[in-house]
Amino acid sequence: MIFAVLRLGAMAFIVMLIVYFVLSAWSRSVRRGKLAEEWDEEIRTGDREAFIETGLADYDGSLRRKLILGVFVVPYLVIGVLVYVVNFQ
Repeated sequence: MIFAVLRLGAMAFIVMLIVYFVLSAWSRSVRRGKLAEEWDEEIRTGDREAFIETGLADYDGSLRRKLILGVFVVPYLVIGVLVYVVNFQ
């Protein structure tokens, strides 16, 4: 019984890790596109790549980047609540 739960937890962690990396890469590429579009439409002076890299450095410390970590927390909470409700209610 305990091995099945550990195996489920490990498999869920691997799936969530893959989802996290895909979601993180996608979100970063969308942010890069928005920064490039902003530079093309509004700024047009200075170094474009430096502007984008500075914007991405700001993005790395942002709340949105940290919220993506919810990919790891939310499924375990849902599973925990489901186990509690099924077994103890």
